[in-house]
Amino acid sequence: MKTNLITRAGWHKLDDELKHLWKVERPAVTQAVSEAAALGDRSENAEYIYGKKRLREIDRRVRYLMKRLEAVKIVDHDPRQNGKVFFGAWVELENEEGETVRYRIVGPDEIDTKNNHITIDSPMARALIGKQVDDEVRVNTPSGVREWYINHIRYSPFED
Repeated sequence: MKTNLITRAGWHKLDDELKHLWKVERPAVTQAVSEAAALGDRSENAEYIYGKKRLREIDRRVRYLMKRLEAVKIVDHDPRQNGKVFFGAWVELENEEGETVRYRIVGPDEIDTKNNHITIDSPMARALIGKQVDDEVRVNTPSGVREWYINHIRYSPFED
């Protein structure tokens, strides 16, 4: 089951996607389908068939986004959280080999492995919640238990 938490930036991203799909993409696809339908035989009309398929995809995504935006709870950073890992935190970790990684703990709708955003439901995030700098964290992974040390905690992105 998904956690119904989201950062304010994540909520805006989903809301922007919903608005784009509903106000920009859907009207354009609807227009293209209407033009393709006017050409005649719809059974062999690739533009019409693809357009109808795309409309179903858009409508499915719009329904999902509308339900999800109603269900999620925006979590803003509270200054009292400084110094400890909570939802929305950027955390820099180091393992015994000296390798460092940085993760941001976000809701399941915001997962972005390319930018190191991990869900609060992940084993790593669960192990980090409530910890502070210099704490040791043990995480069960498919390759065994890994140990990490918390170097930094921030509530704004790290600057390299």
